[in-house]
Amino acid sequence: MAEIKKVKIRIPVDRSDKNNTHQFVAVNGETFLIKRGETVSVPDYVAEVLAHSEEQADKAFEYIAEATENMD
Repeated sequence: MAEIKKVKIRIPVDRSDKNNTHQFVAVNGETFLIKRGETVSVPDYVAEVLAHSEEQADKAFEYIAEATENMD
């Protein structure tokens, strides 16, 4: 079996929601619960999923901002 490459990540604390202390991630049926504000080692594919998620959230924010500007 191939060795799984691990990387260190840190998910920022969500200051807008004090109850949101962990980030749930699921990849191909494998689940992870990552504590916010702490540096942890995760498989590289988990870090990749989180990066893609953040990219999509940024795009959604930009889309909403443009849509609300055009409502005038």
